[in-house]
Amino acid sequence: MSGLQDFKVILRQEPKLSTGNHFGSRLVFDRDGYLFVTLGENNDRPTAQDLDKLQGKIVRIFPDGRVPEDNPFVGQQGVRPEIWSYGQRNPQGAALNPWSGTLWENEHGPRGGDEINIIERGKNYGWPLATHGINYSLTPIPEAKGKTVEGTVPPHHVWEKSPGISGMAFYDADRFQAWQHNVFIGALASKELIRLQFDGDKVIHEERLLGDLKARIRDVRQGPDGFLYVLTDEDNGVLYRVGLNAG
Repeated sequence: MSGLQDFKVILRQEPKLSTGNHFGSRLVFDRDGYLFVTLGENNDRPTAQDLDKLQGKIVRIFPDGRVPEDNPFVGQQGVRPEIWSYGQRNPQGAALNPWSGTLWENEHGPRGGDEINIIERGKNYGWPLATHGINYSLTPIPEAKGKTVEGTVPPHHVWEKSPGISGMAFYDADRFQAWQHNVFIGALASKELIRLQFDGDKVIHEERLLGDLKARIRDVRQGPDGFLYVLTDEDNGVLYRVGLNAG
């Protein structure tokens, strides 16, 4: 006997769209055991603002698929109760801040406007009404009203030139003290590992690493040994273990 024999569908993104991209993809458990799932808008921009659809949302459920009663839209007619936040384009990274317990997320913008968001209960993160980018065809986003729009949460950090961010890891290990409280993010387009240094929650320094690999970096995680583990997105993908040189 081979293959997966016993499984249960706990969440299905509906309605089904066959657009071929912007799927989201990240799973994060918080300290209370709730499961957050990031869902892209499947390249159908208006769905990110439509609360009866799961596209362009971050949802919060129990690991068995049940919906917590304290989710922000539970009991509202015509609204999916799984929704925790909305107005997301294509969330490609998510991680729990180990010091505050808050959920952080990063997502691909269009041409320009990759962003980091700190996710709050029931908030609207703007897409496609608010964006720092334009279409890849160099035309404006039809629904966009500006970089900031009343009633939406602006990005915590934004790249005007998109590196194609993917994956996210907070560094809280003791092995490399110089990395303490830093955030690491992969980059698919610029083919690098991005290190962000913070003062509180404010980005004060950015460093680009591993550019010599010339590889699309899909994900990054901190291992139990204090090293970073970096996964590339290639025909022959590679998992690298990354640390600081002693000197």
